[in-house]
Amino acid sequence: LGARVTVAACDVADRQALADLLAAVPAEYPLRGVVHAAGVLDDGVVAALTPERIDAVLRPKADAAWYLHELTAGLDLSAFVLFSSLAGTLGNAGQGNYAAANAFLDGLAVYRRARGLAAQSVAWGLWAGGGMGAGLEAAQVRRMAGMGMGALAPEQGLALLDAVAGADAAAVVAVRLDVRVLASAGAGLPSVFAGLVPVARRRAAGGGGGGGAGGLGRRLAGLGAREREAALLELVRTHVAGILGHAGPEAVEPEMAFKELGFDSLSAVEFRNRLNEVTGLRLPPTLVFDYPNAMVLAAHLGSELAPDLGAGNGHDSGEQRIRRILESIPLTKLRDAGLMDVLLELGGARSTESASEADGTHGSIDDMDLESLINMALDGVDATDATQGA
Repeated sequence: LGARVTVAACDVADRQALADLLAAVPAEYPLRGVVHAAGVLDDGVVAALTPERIDAVLRPKADAAWYLHELTAGLDLSAFVLFSSLAGTLGNAGQGNYAAANAFLDGLAVYRRARGLAAQSVAWGLWAGGGMGAGLEAAQVRRMAGMGMGALAPEQGLALLDAVAGADAAAVVAVRLDVRVLASAGAGLPSVFAGLVPVARRRAAGGGGGGGAGGLGRRLAGLGAREREAALLELVRTHVAGILGHAGPEAVEPEMAFKELGFDSLSAVEFRNRLNEVTGLRLPPTLVFDYPNAMVLAAHLGSELAPDLGAGNGHDSGEQRIRRILESIPLTKLRDAGLMDVLLELGGARSTESASEADGTHGSIDDMDLESLINMALDGVDATDATQGA
C-alpha cells in the first residue's frame, strides 16, 4: 500500500531519548498518531513489592506514557492509543504494581480528553498466541477461563482495536467473556460485570457471621461425622481444582501437599479468599501452609464451622488430626529442620536415644517408619494426658 516502516530502538521512559526520537521524524511524514503498547510484569503480593519492583513495572507504562503525552501535546494527533489491562479495571491478585500502572493509563486518557487532545485507553484481557500471556502456564489459562475470561485470538484483538477506534470514550475494555460462566459466579461476580449478565446474586454459603451460624454450618450439622468430613473434603478439593485449573475435584489428591499440587503465594491468597466467601470464616493468608493438604484443611474447617459436633469424641479426633498432619510432612524435612526431637518432646514422648536404652533396642529416627514415629508421639501424648489427669 506504499507504506514505509522504520524501526528505531529507544527507551521511551527516558525523556531525552524520546525527545530525540520524535525530533528525527521526517517533516514530509509528520507524526499523526501514537500507540503505546509497552508493558513489563513483575508479579507478587503487595508485601513482597519493593520500590525497584514497582519502578520496573510502572516505568515503561506510566513514565513512558506521560513523556509521550508531554512531548506530543503540541502536535495535531488523530490518535493517542494506550494499551492498558483488565488488571487496572478489576484488580488482580498479585498484580498491585501492574494494576496501578494500567490505572494510570486509563486516567491519562481521561486527562487528555478533558484538554481536547486525542486519547483512548484500551484495557485488554488475555491475548492468545504470544505476548505478555505467553509466560502463563496452561493451568493459569484454564483458571482464567474458569472465571469467565477467555483468551483473544490475535485477529479478534485487532478487530476490537479497529472497533474501539471510533468509540467516543476515553477508556474502554476489550476482553473475551463467557457470559454463562459469569452468570454462575453468584456473589463472586465482579460488580463491574453486574449489568452484563442476568445473575441472581446470592449470599455466601456461610455469610454474615461465624461459620457454625451460617448456611454451610447448618447443612453440616444435619450430617453424620463421616458425611460431614466427606462434604468438607469435597468442598476443599473443588476449590483447589478451580484455582489450579483442573477439570474437577477428582484431580486433587487429598493427602498431597498444596505446594506439591502447584500452589504459590498468589494462588494461596486466592484460595483463602474463595474459602472465606463460601464458609463465612476469616481464614489466614497462610492457610495452605498451616494446613498443608486437603485432608488436613477439611478437618480444620470442620472444627471451625461446627466445633460442637465433635463433642464426646475429642481424643479420637485429636489423634486423627495429629496423624494427618504428620503424614503430610516428609520425615526428612522434620529432621533437617531440627524439629524431630522437639516434636516428640512436645508430645511427651521420650527421645529416640532414651527409648532405645530402656527397651534394649538400637536405632535412630532414620531407621523408624512413619507409623512407628506417630505411635511414639501419640504414646507420649497419652502419657502426658494421664499425668495431667492424675
